[in-house]
Amino acid sequence: MTSMRGPRPVREAPASRVTSITVHRPSAPLADLVELFWAADSYVAQAPRERVLPSGAQSLVIHLDERPLRIYAGEDATDATDVPGAILCGARQAPLVIDTALGPTVGVEFKPGGARPFFDLPADALTGQVVSLDALWGTSARALRERLMETPSPLARAQLLEALLLRRLDRSFELGAALRLSLEAFEHRELTSVAEVNRRTGLSPKRLLALFREEIGLSPKAFWRIRRFRAALRDLDHGALRGAALAAEHGYFDQAHFVREFRSLAGSTPREYLSARVVGSDHVSVLR
Repeated sequence: MTSMRGPRPVREAPASRVTSITVHRPSAPLADLVELFWAADSYVAQAPRERVLPSGAQSLVIHLDERPLRIYAGEDATDATDVPGAILCGARQAPLVIDTALGPTVGVEFKPGGARPFFDLPADALTGQVVSLDALWGTSARALRERLMETPSPLARAQLLEALLLRRLDRSFELGAALRLSLEAFEHRELTSVAEVNRRTGLSPKRLLALFREEIGLSPKAFWRIRRFRAALRDLDHGALRGAALAAEHGYFDQAHFVREFRSLAGSTPREYLSARVVGSDHVSVLR
C-alpha cells in the first residue's frame, strides 16, 4: 500500500500482516519530485480497515480491478465513500481510513511539493481531500488505468507509471529556490520553531505561509508538526527510544505532549500503534 507515504524497510514487529509490495525508486528528473512508486498484486490485511498516516505530501493511488476504493470519514470513521479507479490524496493532518479489501493496486508517493507540476491547481485546493483522478485528468486518467491493467507484473506497472508521469512533466519545471531552501531547513533535527526557518531562508512569515499553502498544501507550522511526528515515528519503529526520552529527543514539551500529538496525527497512542502497525508500510490496523 501507500503512505500515502511509501513503505519503509520491512522490520520485525508485533503486527501479523505481511503483504508483498514492490517498490521502485525514480530516476532523474522525477527523483526530485517523487519519493517512490509502489505496486501490489493483492492485499491481505489483519483488519478490515486501516489508517494511513499523514506524511506532509500528496499521493496517487490507482486501483486496477472493478471494486472501488472505500474511504471512511467522520469522527468514528464510519461514513463510507466509494471512489472508483484512481485517486489523488491531498496533504492532510490526520490519518486516512481505508477499506483493506483491495486487489491489484499501484501508486506514487510524491515528495513535498512534488505533485504540483502534474496537476493544474494549487496544493491547498486538495488539502485533506481525496479527489478522483478522472476529475483532474479526464480521459487521460482512464487511459492510464487501462494501460496499467494490461501490464502483467507489479514492477512493470511501477515502471510504466514512472514513464507515463515523465511524459506529463514539463522538463523546464523545477522546485523554486525558496521552497527548496525552506524544505531543507525543515529537515534539520535541531529545528525548534518555524521562526528558525524564516531566519534560515530570509523569508517573511507571510511569504513562507503563502508559499507552503500553494506548493505543499499545509501551513509551515502544520508541515513541521507532521515532519517532527514522522521523525519520532522512525525512532519508535526502530526501538531506539521510548517514552520521555523519545519525546525530549524530538522537541516535545513532555511525554504527555508527545502522546497528544501522536494521537491527533496517528489516531492512536504510541503503545496502540506498536501493537497494530502494518509491517513494511505506513498503515495501522483498525482493531476495534
